[in-house]
Amino acid sequence: MPHNRPRHPSAIPEVAWDARLKEMNETWKGGIACLGVAVFFLMTIGIIYWQVVDQPNKNWILRGSTSGLIWERKAHSLLLQTLKGEKNLLEISVRSFQDVEAPFVKNMCGLNKTEFCYTWDATADLKISLESSLSSSTECYGINWTPQHCQVKLKDCFSMTNISWYGGASVSAQHWPLNNVNMEAQPFIISSLTQAPTGYGSVLERYFLGSTGVTIMIASDIPISLSVEGNKRFCLESVPGISRTSLQYTVCVSPNITSAHQEVGSQLSRQRQRLPDTDLFRLPVWKYHGTVESAAKMERGIRSFFNKLQRHNFGEGVIMLNEPSTILLCNKDHTSLPVMRRRLHVLRRVMDHSLLKPLKLSITLSPYANINSEPFQMSLQEGKEHFWLSRHSESGEYSAPLLTKWKGQFSVRLNVTNQAAVLWYMDRVRLLEERVGAEYVVLEGGEGNLFMEQAIQPPVELKGDKYIYLLASIAATLGNSSIMSAGTRSSHLPLFVQMNPLQSDWSYAGLKGIIPSVLHYSLLGYNFFIPDAIGGTLANELLTDEELYIRWLQIVTFLPVMSFSTPPWVCCNNWVLNLTRHYINKHLDFVVPLLVKYSKEWLSLGYPVFRPVWWLSPTESVSFTIDDEFLIGDEVLVAPITEQGQSQRDIFLPREGQKWMDTNTGQVFDGGTFIKNYSVTLVDVPVFVRTS
Repeated sequence: MPHNRPRHPSAIPEVAWDARLKEMNETWKGGIACLGVAVFFLMTIGIIYWQVVDQPNKNWILRGSTSGLIWERKAHSLLLQTLKGEKNLLEISVRSFQDVEAPFVKNMCGLNKTEFCYTWDATADLKISLESSLSSSTECYGINWTPQHCQVKLKDCFSMTNISWYGGASVSAQHWPLNNVNMEAQPFIISSLTQAPTGYGSVLERYFLGSTGVTIMIASDIPISLSVEGNKRFCLESVPGISRTSLQYTVCVSPNITSAHQEVGSQLSRQRQRLPDTDLFRLPVWKYHGTVESAAKMERGIRSFFNKLQRHNFGEGVIMLNEPSTILLCNKDHTSLPVMRRRLHVLRRVMDHSLLKPLKLSITLSPYANINSEPFQMSLQEGKEHFWLSRHSESGEYSAPLLTKWKGQFSVRLNVTNQAAVLWYMDRVRLLEERVGAEYVVLEGGEGNLFMEQAIQPPVELKGDKYIYLLASIAATLGNSSIMSAGTRSSHLPLFVQMNPLQSDWSYAGLKGIIPSVLHYSLLGYNFFIPDAIGGTLANELLTDEELYIRWLQIVTFLPVMSFSTPPWVCCNNWVLNLTRHYINKHLDFVVPLLVKYSKEWLSLGYPVFRPVWWLSPTESVSFTIDDEFLIGDEVLVAPITEQGQSQRDIFLPREGQKWMDTNTGQVFDGGTFIKNYSVTLVDVPVFVRTS
């Protein structure tokens, strides 16, 4: 029999097989793990790529019917574009959180297609609302930034690239448009440009108009700071305080710049508009600079000045007295000014109401009282410290009048929120009017915020520019013959506004700044202004430059009131006297009827009386920067000489298809064209009238 060996599997092959199997399993596991890591890595790279590279740089956040807002992620900007053609109308650079990574923003307002909401963590909330349209051609977006804590400073900047801007506030060297202005960030309130030449004033509204047909209206009761970087941007900033201060404004878009102002800017004042005394159009204003040594000497000086005006055949006019002259004349014969209402009836019996008649006089007053004056001292004795702006003690037991300086003297300022103080002050003004038989009253010194100047939190009723508005409202109660030195939110009141004093030179702080100022005032609704006296009054010196006098005279002829400081017989030769009479007559015969006509149009439509050339050529980009021409209504174009020694100039005639006739030669020109090298003699001013 064969020998059978027991079969036992070899241990070595089994071990080899298991090792190979385990080795293969480990390899597959490693491969699968590596594949998983690779997939995860690729997904991570994809996400990062989408977030950083492939994510859209822009996304629409709100659409209207003709326009919409886009968020541009990299530039931190809101872009206002047309839906058709995606034309850029406005760029708003958001500078509240430059260091925060700008996300792909998503609407947090849900399915509401008329609102957009977003929150930047620990910084601010943004809400944009598509508001009800003013008309079928105008769309508006309400933009509201709310900080999440008190110390957040909100800042939005509006680009000047390919857009010209107008409106805002007067400046000491006025430009048109404001792209060429540079202003450091400061509270956007009226200040006296004589005392603070780098500030804002004397006409200010929270309204800006862009050449692309956009407007910006800033919320009225929110404190803001404004800066202007020439030809780059202007910026709005909130003012951080003890409470969270938001930044609110409304952006509207219209087909062009003219329709934008007609729809939005012409409605700046929603109150009923009233005309001031338009008889002043017909009366040249002569500023009196005589002696103030005594009332008797000054009275003789005024009479002598009036006689010279008559001797030189200047006819009727108004002699304007400054504040020191007013007070001195009214205190003639040592008659004290009234302090409290109980003394008025006594003084009225002793005053001569016929003083200096039949002269037409304008007196000048302010809401200030010297601390050594009888009115202030008597108010302290009678416990009426509250008649003046005051700071209350912490206990509330007493108040101390705030001291300031007015014309070099320590003074206090009338509390226009106290009814008893206002009644006393108005009685005083009316009494002074009667004392000299004045027909016009100038109220100056309402600019600035005394509390802010002294780093004191103002009461709610006197925040921002409310003081000058309340003073203007008080002035309007005197009738329609009052003149204010500044204005904000008061264009509807029947008041004249005195323009800023100018330098006696050819710069934008002098003659060259007149037309930009005229256009600025009228655009904001202040059509009834008194320009600074011919030759400028900032230096407070007599003018001796004949050419400057004549070119200044020619511009002022076409404005509401002709104002003189240096008498022409002092400044110039006899032929200039004749020329002055000629232009005064031209003002009466040619300009005044136009002013009356377009004042009525302003009442009904709110359109400016004095208009830039782009008013008739809103799509001609060349018209946006013309600052040495202006229109009276739609029918007269004035293009004076504003450069020293110039005897010719280029003139742009607006509106293609319209005909313009040269009043000097009778020649007719086409609108929408330039007249190159138009010759102008020293005695002439180019004026064109619409013929069709």
